[in-house]
Amino acid sequence: TAYEIRPRDWSSDVCSSDLPHVPALQRIARSIAQADVLACFTRVGGRRNYCRPRFVPDIGIDIQGGRHPVVEAQVETFIANDTKLSPSRQLLLVTGPNMGGKSTYLRQVALLCLLAQTGSFVPAREAKIGIVDRLYARVGASDNIARGQSTFMVEMQETANILSGATSKSLVVLDEIGRGTATFDGLSIAWAVAEHIATNPRSRPKTLFATHYHELTDLADSIGGVVNFHVAAREWKDDIIFLHKILAGRSDRSYGIQVARLAGLPPSVITRARDILSSLEQDELTRGSKPALSGAAPAAQQQLGLFQAASPADEKLKDRIREVDINRTTPLDALRILEELKKEVDG
Repeated sequence: TAYEIRPRDWSSDVCSSDLPHVPALQRIARSIAQADVLACFTRVGGRRNYCRPRFVPDIGIDIQGGRHPVVEAQVETFIANDTKLSPSRQLLLVTGPNMGGKSTYLRQVALLCLLAQTGSFVPAREAKIGIVDRLYARVGASDNIARGQSTFMVEMQETANILSGATSKSLVVLDEIGRGTATFDGLSIAWAVAEHIATNPRSRPKTLFATHYHELTDLADSIGGVVNFHVAAREWKDDIIFLHKILAGRSDRSYGIQVARLAGLPPSVITRARDILSSLEQDELTRGSKPALSGAAPAAQQQLGLFQAASPADEKLKDRIREVDINRTTPLDALRILEELKKEVDG
């Protein structure tokens, strides 16, 4: 007689015998995980000179000597920076050069708030943080090809979610809003978004707004709660030195061409870019919206800046034209008026 010997299913037996103890095992696992996380917080905080954050009832953030917890572990020297957000300093507009540290600064503040509210010490000399109910970040560039969404579309969707969901207790981090479209389109959107955040009566979230649109710095002159900061940089013998220090005030340059040179663009391209930049800065644009130095037209056409008001002379000329009654003007009168206007223009 043949007998079939089957191996015993020990795993099934073990699982069956452990079923009554699953709730207790889960509680033990959670306790061990919590102890492990807290021990890690303690070890890292002690090794890297973190401080214990203080939570305050006020809506605001006051960080002295803040540092990025990841970046400082990868470099020999990390430049610490302060951050102060409050109802009277609700939106910080951060301008400055590429590679200067704007994005690192924004992420640093967000990470410190997140670490503090998870129970960790934070990389700073001192930190007083109000409760943050939500943390919104619009940084980087990504698309969603599978859904037919461009990089700019994804950026706008994320921005829309922020504007509709943020509260006065939220922290919002916006990095280069509007860069995925035409310059004037992007500037207009960035301006409107910043203005909405700073003036919305229903919610005024604490916001860090990094941008290369230096025109936005004018918001600080007209809207309360908007403050200008910039990343310091210095030029030395045609090179740029990044100081990675956040200072009060606005920046008027992004040093993009210097960064392009550091990246290895050919010298001829860099030289040509400098010429075009100089032309654009003087508003020397042709009718085809191309730099005058492109050779598209022999003469430059004067063009007002986007937010530049018309001169008093232009307004006087407009008033003179408005006074003309077309229906009662004879051809001879029209020639005489045209001659007078030409004399005024020629000076």
